[in-house]
Amino acid sequence: MFIQKLKVENWKNFRKGEVNLSRRLFLIGPNASGKSNFLDIFRFLREISLDTGGGFKQAIETRNGVSAIRCLFARQKPDISIEVEIKDDDDSVWIYQLSFGQNQNRNPIIKSEIVKYNGKTLLDRPDAEDKKDIARLSQTSLEQLTANKEFRPIANFLQNINYQHLIPQVVRDSKGFSPTSVNNDPFGRDFLHRVERTSLKFRDSRLKKIESVLQIAVPQLKELKVSRDNSGVPHLEGIFEHWRPHAGKQYESQFSDGTLRLFGLLWSLFEGDGMLLMEEPELSLHKEVVRQLPTMIEKINRTRKIRRQIIISTFSEEMLDNQGIGGEEVIRLEPSPDGTKLVSPLDSEEEMDQLKNGLTIADVVLPKSSPKDIQGLLFSL
Repeated sequence: MFIQKLKVENWKNFRKGEVNLSRRLFLIGPNASGKSNFLDIFRFLREISLDTGGGFKQAIETRNGVSAIRCLFARQKPDISIEVEIKDDDDSVWIYQLSFGQNQNRNPIIKSEIVKYNGKTLLDRPDAEDKKDIARLSQTSLEQLTANKEFRPIANFLQNINYQHLIPQVVRDSKGFSPTSVNNDPFGRDFLHRVERTSLKFRDSRLKKIESVLQIAVPQLKELKVSRDNSGVPHLEGIFEHWRPHAGKQYESQFSDGTLRLFGLLWSLFEGDGMLLMEEPELSLHKEVVRQLPTMIEKINRTRKIRRQIIISTFSEEMLDNQGIGGEEVIRLEPSPDGTKLVSPLDSEEEMDQLKNGLTIADVVLPKSSPKDIQGLLFSL
């Protein structure tokens, strides 16, 4: 399964937008244009489909309420709407649409929830039961096992969306950032526990593949493994070549930011089967390593039994200079007086001609994402 089309209205930066999505997608745009907010659409869909953890209500609360989510450019239609078109492995098409707002008490309320399968409507809310009990509209049908039987495949698909943005300082000192345990934390508070809990067969296989990459990118790395200390805490352990015998062992606390980020990026590509959201994976990495990331991501994805959909936000010229990135794999975020626009190179005959003639996304599209009057930065000081 993968999401092949997104429609959004009044979501944060985006007053209105519709865009096709590919299985691998690069998201580019200037600062504060909405790249993180775009990725958050899919994180939100994941949260409202979970049958544990609060679902719709919790997803709204963690984003500080409907008013904080609603686009500042919203006018006549204040409700927030998200619609995704999901293509199944057998070419069947699901459509999930959710519109929501808030009631007079500023509590979030579902205005519309629709599910279609190959054109047939399976769900259309509010229904008769909702009208009898308005409190039902505080939950999506996605998050209710008793209600989602007919469309559970898309509920399961959305639940498996995975956002990863590993922060090396968090991995090194997870308790310093959160004294209590956190499950599936995208910033790395439980990262080493997840690695250590992976079944031995898969863990060793992944570590060997990651080790072969890190041995090229990280000088003197000889071996990579996971171990536990005397108190039972898991550690990432690297053995480095050194002139003194047994002096080359290092734990993650001694790893560079780049080493931890590259390890986390590669592990994320192997971990899970659902959509993967990656935010600026080039951070802390050498530019020559960054150049190889698109090819590396695609190569790993093609070796999997289930090919994942991967959405990557980036500023990196080195990454976007990769000849293997097609125009259909890019969305440019363009701020405007009417909210951020979602722009595809496919919409521009000129851009597509330039790409066909051998120029790269870095040549053709990336310059259009830079702030206007960038030279003015020098004269504004």
